[in-house]
Amino acid sequence: MHDPIAIALAEDIGSGDLTSRYFVGTEERCARIFAKEPAVAAGGGTGAEVFRRVDPQLAVRVVREDGSPLAKGDTVLEIRGAVRSILTAERVALNFIQRLSGTATLTRSFVEAVAGTRARILDTRKTTPGLRALEKAAVVAGGGVNHRFGLYDMVMVKDNHLAAGTTPEQLQAAIRRFRAENPGRRVELEADTLEQVRRFLSFTGVDVILLDNMTCAQMREAVALGAGRVQFEASGGVSLATVADIAATGVDFISVGALTHSAPAIDFSLELLA
Repeated sequence: MHDPIAIALAEDIGSGDLTSRYFVGTEERCARIFAKEPAVAAGGGTGAEVFRRVDPQLAVRVVREDGSPLAKGDTVLEIRGAVRSILTAERVALNFIQRLSGTATLTRSFVEAVAGTRARILDTRKTTPGLRALEKAAVVAGGGVNHRFGLYDMVMVKDNHLAAGTTPEQLQAAIRRFRAENPGRRVELEADTLEQVRRFLSFTGVDVILLDNMTCAQMREAVALGAGRVQFEASGGVSLATVADIAATGVDFISVGALTHSAPAIDFSLELLA
């Protein structure tokens, strides 16, 4: 079973923390991890588990749960125990918290930008290898919605699948076969043009049509064509500057790859307390 915490600790500690072993005594202290800028908290539980893995004797408390707004100076974790252990775990815990909080914070910005519309903000599969589950949890902490977790949990027929030579008749037959063998799983088709949207609306068994890199005018027309028949997802060219206009077209979902591939890390720090 993949264990990102174990991998992160192994690559950082290796055969041992030389600095703490030779230059830190055996005293016990309290410490905290705190935000150095406003953010949305995420990854606190992961950070706490890092400290416990390094030293099960450490007492760790998550002060701010995932999804909580943070002001500069707010504490997210409190740790008590051996200073050597605290310092050994420090960087790996911070790495998880700063990255996941960055994703949650960016997600919250997109969610707030489309407030008052029907659109929900989706993540994508553009995640850090090995960290997908953690990053998708951070999206949820920020108020977003998880799209498919992988290739195994829904059908998403994209342009490259269609470019492989599938005819409309073959596509419809494949949808029917998938539906029969996988009841309850969703089917989504990617459309680059309104002509494709019209064609896909003639199919049975389609849940969502992805409108890829369309203009807002095209998306409004697509939504009008398929109102009440399928859901629509917008993708491509989505930024904080454009997302409100995209949401105003009436689409149900807006997928944003940047949530997991380009979210800036939030600045956190650990300090030992007196």
